Amino acid sequence: MTVPIPRELDELLSPEWLTAALGRRFPGVVVTAAVPGPVISRVATNARFRIECAGGVPDGLSSDLCAKGYFSDAGRAFRHAGIPEAGFYRDVAAYAGVRTLHSVYADVDPADGYGVVITHDVIAEGGTFLDALSEYTPDQAAESLAQLAALHASTWGDSRLAGLRWLAPRLRSYLQLRGVTEIRDNFAGPIGAGVPAEVRDADRLVRAYRALADEASGSAPWSVIHGDAHVGNVYLDRAGCPAFLDWQLVQRGPWYLDVGYHLASALTVDDRRRTERDLVRHYLDRLRAGGVETPSEADAWRGIRRGFVHGFYLWGITLKVDPAVTSVLLTRLGTAAADHDAFGTLIP
Repeated sequence: MTVPIPRELDELLSPEWLTAALGRRFPGVVVTAAVPGPVISRVATNARFRIECAGGVPDGLSSDLCAKGYFSDAGRAFRHAGIPEAGFYRDVAAYAGVRTLHSVYADVDPADGYGVVITHDVIAEGGTFLDALSEYTPDQAAESLAQLAALHASTWGDSRLAGLRWLAPRLRSYLQLRGVTEIRDNFAGPIGAGVPAEVRDADRLVRAYRALADEASGSAPWSVIHGDAHVGNVYLDRAGCPAFLDWQLVQRGPWYLDVGYHLASALTVDDRRRTERDLVRHYLDRLRAGGVETPSEADAWRGIRRGFVHGFYLWGITLKVDPAVTSVLLTRLGTAAADHDAFGTLIP
């Protein structure tokens, strides 16, 4: 049964629509009421709500849910950014092996790109969202790297995913969003105060990222990568275990983009310097345990340096995020790039 994608939050929260949408996974469910909760609307809208069902909520479905879509006037213009995320939860998450939100509905209207994802409510389940200002330990980083290894191993060169357009590599498109001007402004102000002098060069960062985008677009082997694996896209579940969310940049790509980006963003500079070698070995061990023939440590580090550049560029062009968060991530990622001469592995 085809369920039309709602264009308004009120439509999504109607018992009639929820009955049809949730009925795809829970046949026979009848939603009798949806009680709205807190709503956060930036580009995407995240709306928490509680449902009531005739005869009670069925097993496997929480009464506390959260919907994500592009319902605001500002969000509608960027609705295509939600296609990969909805596609991930619809087609990949169930077998990808990575700890993530428990999705109970996900779909996209192929005609115009509107998508909706409905998941269990992490906050109601006792989870905690993180950002760059949250404490994050090397032990936690080891666990989140293990989660990335599970994602990469389970989708490694998967022929079922090779032809999906919404998973196409997209690094080149990020060069069209913003570039030198935004990076210069971030570097010149207090946000970029912690970026080391040797990588405080917007033109060189853009050139390095262009080289990386060209290289990564045809790279092999590939897997499904999160694409934006900074610590702010991690939450801790009720048991304190790290899990990933916000899959708007999910795509086919080389594993090291996730690993380098996550390693440098999640840890303080001192913790990263002290533990990075052991953590990379741990990731490679977990990838090998997933059945993947892993590169040598030297080749792995060649890629991880590219992961530093990937994250550094994405935060270099970032606007409208808490300046304290952007500053921390630019400092961490820029320092990692400087420590390992990451630009030099891509351009003269």
